[in-house]
Amino acid sequence: MPLNQFSRTELLFGEDGMSQLYKSSVAVFGIGGVGGYAVEALARSGVGRLDLFDDDKICVTNLNRQLHATRKTVGLYKVDAAKERVLEINPDCMVNTYKVFYLPENAAKVNLTPYDYIIDAIDTVAGKLELAQRASEGNIPIISSMGAGNKVDAAALEVADIYDTSTCPLARVMRSELRRRGIPRLKVVYSKEAALTPQGDMRASCKTGCVCPPGVTRNCTHRRQIPGSNAFVPSAAGLIIAGEVVKDLTSFAGG
Repeated sequence: MPLNQFSRTELLFGEDGMSQLYKSSVAVFGIGGVGGYAVEALARSGVGRLDLFDDDKICVTNLNRQLHATRKTVGLYKVDAAKERVLEINPDCMVNTYKVFYLPENAAKVNLTPYDYIIDAIDTVAGKLELAQRASEGNIPIISSMGAGNKVDAAALEVADIYDTSTCPLARVMRSELRRRGIPRLKVVYSKEAALTPQGDMRASCKTGCVCPPGVTRNCTHRRQIPGSNAFVPSAAGLIIAGEVVKDLTSFAGG
């Protein structure tokens, strides 16, 4: 086969592996600091279909960490900016966008059966639990991102089953509720780093000085505490997630 944009990837996963990636459909819920990097890595890996779910618009405060956030894209829907970027990388990728904030109340409207893999990069416990439960019921592989906010050590990120995690408060809440619902497993990316307490002048925070674009109906002001974040922990989590998806889809064992 002549050289193409995926030739270097094919050296690792082989022709059959690349064919499997091209035939695969992956749904990504949450196109922020974690999900945006996962989407791009999957596009650069040759995944044939990406369905993007997020109802948020790009804010100037996203510029510090979100891949598709630039001065040019502030005010655009994240899914639209991500789609444009994916198609600039791989115009053969089928990209569908859904301006949806996934919650139990609207979950029934989202058909998960077409997907070979689901990425959960959303930041609400209710949505994460709903996705995990529906993926478990449909026997659809899923990987979930635990908390990446208020962390500065990307090397502390690990891949594990939710029941083998420690330290992470979000994972603890998820474990308890998943056990109650009878869900036996959930693959996650989480950090063993203890969360830091945000510092600085909170009078200049999103809570009091919101700069979201006009038309944004759901912003940071509803949060009890607005987490600190950076360019390297969420991105590392997103890339780890994409790597797990690619390896699972191609049945790559390594070694």
